[in-house]
Amino acid sequence: MVVGRVAVVTGGASGIGLGVSERLAARGDRVAVLDVQGDAARHVAKELEATGGQAVGLAVDVRDRAAVEAALDTVRERFGPIEIAVTSAGVDAGGAFTDITQETWDRVLAINLTGTFHCLQTVVPDMLAAGWGRIVTISSTSAQHGAANRAHYVASKGGVIALTKALAIELAPHGITVNTIPPSIIDTPMAQAGAGTGHVPSVDAIAAMTPVRRAGVPADVAAAVEFLCSEDAGFITGQQIGVNGGWYL
Repeated sequence: MVVGRVAVVTGGASGIGLGVSERLAARGDRVAVLDVQGDAARHVAKELEATGGQAVGLAVDVRDRAAVEAALDTVRERFGPIEIAVTSAGVDAGGAFTDITQETWDRVLAINLTGTFHCLQTVVPDMLAAGWGRIVTISSTSAQHGAANRAHYVASKGGVIALTKALAIELAPHGITVNTIPPSIIDTPMAQAGAGTGHVPSVDAIAAMTPVRRAGVPADVAAAVEFLCSEDAGFITGQQIGVNGGWYL
């Protein structure tokens, strides 16, 4: 297993992104934790360093292209060219289709899809220059099967899946793999908050219906991310790797 790569994790201060940041740091990667909550990102980075890792925490709103570029320049100055990118930054959303405002639609797409575009377009030149790279996007099972009262969220995550497949074909000749993980129910602060709105069932209710009879945890997704970012996964690209407890087989 190759370790010591430079990895960027967006949304890295909580939930799935936090699990990924911890996992990659534990294997020896130098991890940049990017999150709109800057204090949380810096706190996570300090915790990773306290356990022997190398990390930096940066405040970034992925909707802001200039902020993304500035943050990634800081990562390069600190650690060197970026070799791994995991795009976990995202926002949940619910509501009847006829009630979705254009402002809400634009915000969800800007964070979940355009934010992914900003981050990947900014890091890919490093990977092209190196002839090696690993990209993992975080999408959603809702984009695979649809979901009522979540049209804007589903559309944004469906776009992430499509973008992943397009980039996988384009970048494959350059030693860069691009895959997506569409999780089902993962017990995160965002999932708990979504259940609180009443647009989706509670985490416990969904867990009870899941074939493995539990909700996922961030570490479940992080384990799959770690593999996809390894040398062993070099022949895997353009794939949807379901971390879903048996749903949607």
